[in-house]
Formats: sequence, structure tokens, C-alpha cells
Amino acid sequence: MEDSESITTAGRALASSIAQSSSRQPGKLDPAAHAELLRSLSRLVRGLSALFWGLPASLVVCVGTHVGWFMTFKFVPAVAATSLLFFGLWQMESFQKQERPWRNALERAKILALVNVGLSPFLFFWNRVPGHFFFELVVNLMALSGLLFLFALNLVLARLGAMLPDETLRHETSQFTALNRALLLVLLVLAVIYLILAQTSNLPEGLLTMLRWLEQTHWLERGRLLSGMLFVLLPLSMTMALIWKTKEVILESVFAAKQ
Repeated sequence: MEDSESITTAGRALASSIAQSSSRQPGKLDPAAHAELLRSLSRLVRGLSALFWGLPASLVVCVGTHVGWFMTFKFVPAVAATSLLFFGLWQMESFQKQERPWRNALERAKILALVNVGLSPFLFFWNRVPGHFFFELVVNLMALSGLLFLFALNLVLARLGAMLPDETLRHETSQFTALNRALLLVLLVLAVIYLILAQTSNLPEGLLTMLRWLEQTHWLERGRLLSGMLFVLLPLSMTMALIWKTKEVILESVFAAKQ
């Protein structure tokens, strides 16, 4: 509760600062503070743009590297795409440094983004040696890290939306980021259950028969595809929409204040 009130207070102060820094009336804001605020806002917008384009690029490039689409370039595309996400978060770190909840959420997302960058070359290695246990383990860890990153990024957007002066954006960000995190949490639980069932040898005979039937009729594969579309692509698309709207609200606030 205290964190929420602190962020809301920061949002009101930010709205006032934007209006003062963009106005041409002298004496309302120190020139150094004026320049620093505009610099942090420009880096914030740049970081949001990098995240907006980096999310779909990372998904496509990492999946493509995993299945062998970019063999000519080896692991370079996967490293570049995941590095774009880390760059976007790094650009945002100069904004509202005094807000601890915002800083904590941003740092967690940066750590997960850096982990994804470090694990991304193993997508190429697994494609070259698909039966290697260690490579397969690292690829699965990267999939888990990617889901955790999307979860952490939604928390970053929720903290950011609470600090911005737009009340509609604040409510939409709060609702949709909560929905995204719930979908990702359900996917993580389903993935854990599936892995436990796949590694357990003493399952009831009826359950084993059903799993074999699902695998033979390809319903298991279809279920993985549908769950991926519902629990990954849906949160991903909503996250991109929130990123775009947040960027538009920031730009509109600055230019509206100038007018």
C-alpha cells in the first residue's frame, strides 16, 4: 500500500514537472532540472521503443535459431535480439531514480534480460547437437527465463504506468498487466506439471494410457501449441500494446504541455 501511494504521488509530481519543464515561463523549474527531466524522458521513450520492437524480434529470432532458420549467422541474431531488450531497460533506468518500487522492478527485469542474452547462444548449440543433455537443459532454462522476463516486464510497466499523469493509462496498465501475469503464472504451473508427469515413471496405468493416446493422436502437440498461443502470444501482444500506449502518453504529455 505504501509503495502504491508513493508511486501515485510520484506520478502527480511528474505531471507537474513535465508541465513546468515544457512551459516557456521562466523561474518555474531550474534549467539543470529541466534538461535532466527532458533527457530522462527521451531515454525512457527510446527504451520503450526498443522493448516494443525487441519483444517480437526476440521471439521470432530465438525460435528461428532453435529450429535452424539462421544457420548462416550462427547465434549472432539471437544474441542481438535479446540484447535489444536489455538495451531498452538500460535506457529506462535514468527515469525517476528515487522511486524504490520502480527501481526494484526495473533491476529484476534487467537481470532476467541479461540472463536471456547469456543463454541465447545455446539455441544454436542445441540445433547443432540436439541430443545433448546439457544444451537441452539450458534451452529449457532459457524458455523459463523468457517467461519470467515477460512477467517482470509487466510489473515494470505497472510501476511506470502508476507514475505517469494519465489516469486512464494507470487503470488499463494495472488491469492488463495483472491479467498478463496471471496467464503467465498459469503457463508456468502447467509446464511444471507436464515436466513432472514426463519424468515420473510410476504413474497410474490409466494416466499413462491417456498420455500415450494423446501423444499418438497428436492432441498433446496441439495442446502445447494452443497453450503457447493463449498463454504466451496473448500476454506478449497485450504487453506490446501497453508499451506503445505508454510511449504515446509520454510524448503527448510533453507536447501538450508545450502548447
